[in-house]
Amino acid sequence: MNKFIKIEIETTSPDESEILIADLADIKFYAFEQEENSLFAYVKEEDFDEEKLNEVLPAKTFFTKNIIDDKNWNQQWESELQPVIIKDFAAIRASFHEPVKNIKHELIITPKMSFGTGHHDTTFLMIEMMEAINFQQKSVIDFGTGTGVLAILAEKLGASKILAIDNDDWSINNTLENVEANECSHILVEKGDTLKGIPAVDIILANINLNVLTTAALSISSLLKKESLLLVSGFLTKDEILIKKAFADNHFVKKNLLQKGDWMAILFVKM
Repeated sequence: MNKFIKIEIETTSPDESEILIADLADIKFYAFEQEENSLFAYVKEEDFDEEKLNEVLPAKTFFTKNIIDDKNWNQQWESELQPVIIKDFAAIRASFHEPVKNIKHELIITPKMSFGTGHHDTTFLMIEMMEAINFQQKSVIDFGTGTGVLAILAEKLGASKILAIDNDDWSINNTLENVEANECSHILVEKGDTLKGIPAVDIILANINLNVLTTAALSISSLLKKESLLLVSGFLTKDEILIKKAFADNHFVKKNLLQKGDWMAILFVKM
């Protein structure tokens, strides 16, 4: 049975928690819960590096550590999970929830441990911005797919060919489950951490983190033709200039952006 490390960190403000989430995501933490003065962060046991954790945390920050198995995680997750509704455009619910009415697109996402259920601001922003994009008969890459939620929505919006990529075995397996649950037929799920050797597409979706996005900017650019679209999130508003520069250097121009809390999503067009 898979085991996970749960870290509880004392925080002083929501802003501090948001910054910590971004930093912890860079060292393989990928599920988070926030309370008034606490942040709970989860990482797979084999990915946990206490030395790196101490480097990320501010000096004299107090935290506690517990080991939990995935059964206990899922029981807790299911007991707390509620559907996420983005206007009348999309709703994300678990299979045990009642169907959501008066919604254009309903997504069924298995409530297991992963980034990308829609409860995090970055996934919410990506979905909200996808409403204004024309996916009809487009080819799409969902880079860092997590649960597959963005790839699944892309198919529901008319995309004809979608490649969902992630470097984590658990995410790949969970995406395959969710693809089946949503009866999708145009999504190919592959394990990988780079975009090398992949044919060009019309749209790239990348909800990852600042470091991966800036490192992959050149590879992303090589897969998009002129006037193709790139939608990115997973970074804080304070990093807007860094993201814009990384992609401006690779022939992208900002088309639109949205902000939710301290997080941001940007839609770029390739020039």
